[in-house]
Amino acid sequence: MNYIGNIKKSGLTIYDFISKDDKDLYIPMNELESILDNGMRGFSVAGLALRTRSKVVKSEICKVLGYPVPPSFKKTQPRFIGQNFDTYIQETLNVQIWNEPVDPERRYVFLRVNEEKVISRVKVITGAELIKYDRTGTLTQKYQATMITRNASMLFSKNDTSRIDKWATDDESVLVDVDPNSMPKRNQLLRIASVYAKLLPMVGKSINYLDAVQERNRGAELHKMICEHLGYSKYEDDGSYPDLVNQLIEIKLQTSPTIDLGLHSPEDGADVVVVSGTTFKSEDIRYVVFEGEVNHDKILLKYLYLVNGRDFTEAFPLFKGRGTNAKLQLPLPSDFFD
Repeated sequence: MNYIGNIKKSGLTIYDFISKDDKDLYIPMNELESILDNGMRGFSVAGLALRTRSKVVKSEICKVLGYPVPPSFKKTQPRFIGQNFDTYIQETLNVQIWNEPVDPERRYVFLRVNEEKVISRVKVITGAELIKYDRTGTLTQKYQATMITRNASMLFSKNDTSRIDKWATDDESVLVDVDPNSMPKRNQLLRIASVYAKLLPMVGKSINYLDAVQERNRGAELHKMICEHLGYSKYEDDGSYPDLVNQLIEIKLQTSPTIDLGLHSPEDGADVVVVSGTTFKSEDIRYVVFEGEVNHDKILLKYLYLVNGRDFTEAFPLFKGRGTNAKLQLPLPSDFFD
């Protein structure tokens, strides 16, 4: 059956429903995997940012299957309604499914990307098979906020919260012999205005882009620069929250319109750090947000925004639905693509 030719002649888009009983247009599982594997294998995604990569890959899949490429891709469930499948670009074997359960009837298209950032294998399975890999059945809640550019650096919180005020110091050289990962101490927390003044000279500097998916490594380079500008004589980063616990600072580098807050909301009232009889809460955390611009192999630090958790949502609104997205994480077996 010439499915590709039939789809082209039909004039249908990926959003037009096709019944499973339509033998001319609805592509069976084994054929769908074969067509996509032959058509997508060898396709390079090198140098593409994650959001761009997703759009480029979906556009190429449209061409491979004979569909017209839409001007933009709608957030439908599934993304390819006509053939009842979603796509997942996998550099690892950890699958993340956002804001919905696995649908047993849906097809899930997995595109394996190798170290050269080239698609090396395509595999298609049903949701009924995929759900077997779910060991927990739980969704991980993840907070997100909207990044709003101001076209100028800004200190949104002129003053710290009262808890930090009681521990603050005006001695700006106090951090020379302090470990960045050590717990805060009285008369050792820099005031938020001082933090802003020390970090503002970073605006206009650049860090290495490294690779579209190496967010952790880019974050480490930015974290190191921040330690230097704050006056630490060394750099430490253990991946904890907040990033720089000694100053109760969380660091964000934004090149996209979504601020990923992970499991912590600035307004949830949660206890974050307990030390010397004082409990610092989510509203006390100072958020250092750098707006970056990708320029070839560098990210230019364009603007600095500094805000504490108390004022965070006024500067950067949380997503609707209490600001959370949820993801289901499924580990695929090591021989999944074999």
